[in-house]
Amino acid sequence: MNRQEIIKQYPKEEDKFFIAKILDKAQFTNSKNQIQTTDFLDGYQQKITEQALKQISFQNYILYGGYEDSERKVVFLFPNKLASFLELPISENTVIKNEMKVISIVLPNDLKGQYHHRDYLSGLMKLGIKREKIGDILVTQEGADIIVQNDMVSYLITNLQELKRFKKAKVEQKDILNLKKVPILKQALSILVTQLRLDTVISELLHISRTKTNEIISQERVFVNYEVKTKNAMILKKGDILTIRGKGKFKICEEVQQTSKGKLRIIVEKYIS
Repeated sequence: MNRQEIIKQYPKEEDKFFIAKILDKAQFTNSKNQIQTTDFLDGYQQKITEQALKQISFQNYILYGGYEDSERKVVFLFPNKLASFLELPISENTVIKNEMKVISIVLPNDLKGQYHHRDYLSGLMKLGIKREKIGDILVTQEGADIIVQNDMVSYLITNLQELKRFKKAKVEQKDILNLKKVPILKQALSILVTQLRLDTVISELLHISRTKTNEIISQERVFVNYEVKTKNAMILKKGDILTIRGKGKFKICEEVQQTSKGKLRIIVEKYIS
């Protein structure tokens, strides 16, 4: 399949542009024998990147976001002559170690436990940083570890403490191998539904009417496995990741039982940031 055929598969202009950039990087990697990297990609972008690379038979790449279960990842594309890097553990892969860094924010005692994920992210946005330039933000009581690429380190070290909320904080660079692992917090929810239709599940999770649910879906605020979905009647299945922009992220876990009235009791995990 040629370049234009691959790009045409995507109806949205933003996806066409994104895939074109990925194909350009793959071509450059092969023609110039140089490693290429992307920005941090969300789950949907990772999915379509892998699809496109598979269609051009490009196999020398790694998706990595700083730790095993990271949500946002960078794609590292290697030329054939450097394919041996694919076999190295991260601790020995100098390409990844040199490219990916951690900015650590340690809060003063009087602010510990006061800031959440949104506080760190909004602070970064105030500095004019685009979301794709930042990886996962791992929040603890003491502060946060922000995963970034090497070209962002100097700017963040210099400017983060210009923000009022971080003025008294300690801001420093850490090696990616010293990243503080933070457990993903989830809350188990139990809901009753007649079936696993997208609109039915969202209505129960958010405690809103079906009309309001359908508005949210039509506004393209609903993602299943990181891909936007606009069909209300789509049937979800166990393991699906449901993201509702502005409302949260959920995982469909299991169907526990069918009630005497014929409804399904579903266990859903809500991710807590």
